[in-house]
Amino acid sequence: MPDSRKPDPARRSERSRQAILDAARELVCEVGYAKVTIESIAARAGVGKQTIYRWWPSKGAVIFDSFLALSVNAEDQGISLPDTGDIEADLKLVLRATVAEFADPDFEAPIRALNSEIVNDPDLATQYRERLAAPVTEAKKARLRSAQRAGQLAADADLDLLLDVLYAPVFQRWLHRSGPLTPEFADALVDVTLKAFRP
Repeated sequence: MPDSRKPDPARRSERSRQAILDAARELVCEVGYAKVTIESIAARAGVGKQTIYRWWPSKGAVIFDSFLALSVNAEDQGISLPDTGDIEADLKLVLRATVAEFADPDFEAPIRALNSEIVNDPDLATQYRERLAAPVTEAKKARLRSAQRAGQLAADADLDLLLDVLYAPVFQRWLHRSGPLTPEFADALVDVTLKAFRP
């Protein structure tokens, strides 16, 4: 009979991978992106450096995946926005959740580090765009198209521009730490955006 206590390499591998992602995220929050190294991630996770390099080509790539682990799994095709039939209520719910995430220190530190790295790493920028930004944007557009079909948004509305109007002020305020990210701010952005893009 097979020994049921025999270690499962796949399970051990997944445990190591998760430990690396947790370690990367913790270290970014504790010491900042610049001071995080592959060596420090390996030490915190209790693995060898080669284990990290087997899955990720760079520190930025590890931190990107640690951020993805906090977020909706953008590679899962099940991404969707709520659709209650009321575009105003749905957008306010989503944007309130967005500003809450950006105000959460556990989310804010790795995403700020990731944005800093993307500026100087074209490969990481491509990963971010393809694995996270593009699928999430498409999910948002799917909800907006539903609102167009329901007559709640202008049929000829430029959906890329609508998303820029809605989300850019959040990113701007977060990037420059220029004001609070509150539910009231989120609601005001939805009101202004819908006023501009309703039929």
